[in-house]
Amino acid sequence: MDHILPASQDHVVKAIDAINGGQVIAVPTDTIYGFACDACSAEAVNRIYEIKGRIHTRPLAICVADVPEISRFAMVDHLPHGLLHNLLPGPVTVVLKRGENSILERSLNPGLDSIGVRVPKLDFIRSIARGAGSALALTSANLSGRPSSVGVKDFGDLWPHCSYVFDGGMLPSGRAGSTIVDLITPGVYKILRDGSSREETTAILGNFGFVEAS
Repeated sequence: MDHILPASQDHVVKAIDAINGGQVIAVPTDTIYGFACDACSAEAVNRIYEIKGRIHTRPLAICVADVPEISRFAMVDHLPHGLLHNLLPGPVTVVLKRGENSILERSLNPGLDSIGVRVPKLDFIRSIARGAGSALALTSANLSGRPSSVGVKDFGDLWPHCSYVFDGGMLPSGRAGSTIVDLITPGVYKILRDGSSREETTAILGNFGFVEAS
C-alpha cells in the first residue's frame, strides 16, 4: 500500500507531481473525501468520470487555492467586493459562469457555461492546487450514487484507480457535502444543494443584499 499516505505537508509534492502528470488522487476536504485531478487535462477529467462510473452530463466542481484565483476560471465582476472572501475558504461551492478566456478543459461539464468553484478550508488540498498552478477538478470519492466518504476505507474498492490516496483520518461532516449556491444572477442566489453550511452561507449573502430566487 505504498500509495496510501498521510495527508500531510510532507506529501504535498507527491500530490502535485501526480496532478501535473495527469493522474487522479484521493484527498480529504473540509467536508468529505474527494477525487481530484488537473481540471485542464482532458485525459485526467475523463479518468475521474470512468472511476466514478459517472455520466459526463453530471458536472464536476473545481478547487482553487485562493479566492483571487477564481477569476482565472469564472466570471466574478458582477459580485459585490468582499463577498467571495466572506464565503470562502469554507464548505461552499459557488456556481458562476465560466470565464470567456477560461483554460478549463472543455470535457469538464460539456454543454454547460457554468462551473462550481470551491476553496476548501483545508491547507492540504489548497497547497496541492497552489503548487500545481491550476484548478483541480473535484468530485466526491465514491461510485456515482453511493454514499459520500468520510474515511478512506469508505472507498477502499477504488484505491487501485488512484495514483495516491491521502489519508486525513475520519472527517466530521456527517457525510454532508458542501452547500452549492448559484451566484450567476446579480443580487440573487439559489441553493442548488443543502450542505454543511447552508445557514451561514445564506446569512452572509443576506448581509450583502442578496435575495433568494423565487
